[in-house]
Amino acid sequence: MSSSRSSLLSRRAALAAVFAVGLHCALAGRARAEAPAEAAAPVEWSSLSAEEQQALGRYGDRWSTMAPEQQQRLVRGTRRWLAMSPEQRERAQARFKRWKDLSPEQKELARKRWKRYRELTPDQQARVRDGYHRFKKLTPEQRRKLRERWQNASPEERQRWLERRRQLRERRQ
Repeated sequence: MSSSRSSLLSRRAALAAVFAVGLHCALAGRARAEAPAEAAAPVEWSSLSAEEQQALGRYGDRWSTMAPEQQQRLVRGTRRWLAMSPEQRERAQARFKRWKDLSPEQKELARKRWKRYRELTPDQQARVRDGYHRFKKLTPEQRRKLRERWQNASPEERQRWLERRRQLRERRQ
């Protein structure tokens, strides 16, 4: 492989790594449902299925005093949980544990990154997801080297890499 092609792939991988790390942090344990468009209506405890009541049991004694928005969020989350396969539940629990183990500063950074991601256009979000998936396919050693290279780069080098990536993307379109 030529040096220029190798360098191009490294730049692409560096960009993918940056997006992947940000996206990974933002999404870790942060599965959230879209808010309803109209004002939230209270959810009656008696309207929940037995399975939903069991899953929400710890909220039963104070359910009627909770805000309708909170009730609806909990019901949506419970329904998603109950619809998951055992493997999906296991992955969700692992993500939740990782989220709980983050420091308050790490959580705030993840929230900011998630907010920034949500403000991207659908096309930009797709590129971020693509970069994330490409990054995850790298070996741990390749990921480590890529992170190291990005972290050791000056702001000017990073900007040049990003600009070259933009130019390449525009040529392909």
